[in-house]
Amino acid sequence: MRYDFTSIIDRQGKDSIAVDVIPFPDARIQEGFSKIPMWVADMNYATAPSIQKAIAERLEHPAFGYFNPSDAYYDSIIRWQAERHGVEGIRKEDIGYENGVLGCVAAAVQAFTAPGEPVLLHAPTYVGFTDTMENNGRKIVLSDLKWDKQGIWRMDYEDMDKKIRENHIHFAVFCSPHNPSGRVWEREEIEAAMEVYARNDCVVVSDEIWSDLILAGHTHIPTQSVSADARKRTIAVYAPSKTFNLAGLVGSYHIIYESYLRDKVRKQAGLTHYNSMNVLSMYALIGAYQPEGARWVDELCQVLTENVDYAYDYICTHFDGVELAKPQGTYMLYLDCEKWCRAHDTDMDDLIRAGIGVGVIWQDGRPFNKPYTIRMNLAVPHSLVAEAMERLDRYVFNKI
Repeated sequence: MRYDFTSIIDRQGKDSIAVDVIPFPDARIQEGFSKIPMWVADMNYATAPSIQKAIAERLEHPAFGYFNPSDAYYDSIIRWQAERHGVEGIRKEDIGYENGVLGCVAAAVQAFTAPGEPVLLHAPTYVGFTDTMENNGRKIVLSDLKWDKQGIWRMDYEDMDKKIRENHIHFAVFCSPHNPSGRVWEREEIEAAMEVYARNDCVVVSDEIWSDLILAGHTHIPTQSVSADARKRTIAVYAPSKTFNLAGLVGSYHIIYESYLRDKVRKQAGLTHYNSMNVLSMYALIGAYQPEGARWVDELCQVLTENVDYAYDYICTHFDGVELAKPQGTYMLYLDCEKWCRAHDTDMDDLIRAGIGVGVIWQDGRPFNKPYTIRMNLAVPHSLVAEAMERLDRYVFNKI
């Protein structure tokens, strides 16, 4: 490979909650175990060299005053979406900066609903969506994803339609690819979901921040591309942050084709006068969305596919009572540990602490609206994935 995805980077004290924070009360790492960060959605790889180069070149100029997004910024997004996802016809005016995907979700829900109104989400649910809706005083209505006979997460369209009608819902959040399940929706599935939303006149926010991190054998289908109606009713949100590990620089963007939706979202987002990009985040995106950045992402997806294949096979082979669907995108695993807990008379708190105790810093999955679950981040060097599985095998799930 051209790029380095194997070196273990020391991030201690380098502005990283992934390694500086243990995300569970009273959990402690036992003496003799190193820390393997596998919780927050933050990759433990050096970012693409083209990003550092673009930022460094901008830093050579000593002035950092007020600015407007450059044509290079918009052109980079338009080119990236065309080359990576086959999206044609994006205009500069369709693109808008956002201080994070959740910032756009918050602006949209404020623009199109009132406090106390219900919104539809799927469960399991990205915890950021839950917090955003609750912080804005909206009522969350969940439609559960179901495992089919092949162990693949599927949407329940009848349940979605029923929940929307019963609760008079006109706003929905759609996650594609889905976090935390790692499901990459097929075109027919997105079409069916959008038909439900159309019948019920719902504005849809489609979070597509994971759209570049697709594992081998799968393809991301942009929600707005499945029909003319989907193009009109959908607020799509993207960012280079997950793809290139740039969350600390802050910088997402929306694509909204319908002027009514676009004007409402931009008005709401602008009310604080703080939905404005940092000049270095602009150059980070420009550097990311270059041919070298595309080559880097292609290699990254190979690495993530290998990590997912290894961890999935290891868990299915060694951890009796732990169930999971194999991710098709993202770099997250979502483990269902109910059978293991019942068989070993153990509760989830003790299980989560046991993993952290041996240095595997994984994440409580219950706030994602599924009981007995744990979320694991596999965007670490492969040697650490193997080490984590061995520790969990020896000291947690099969402890003698």
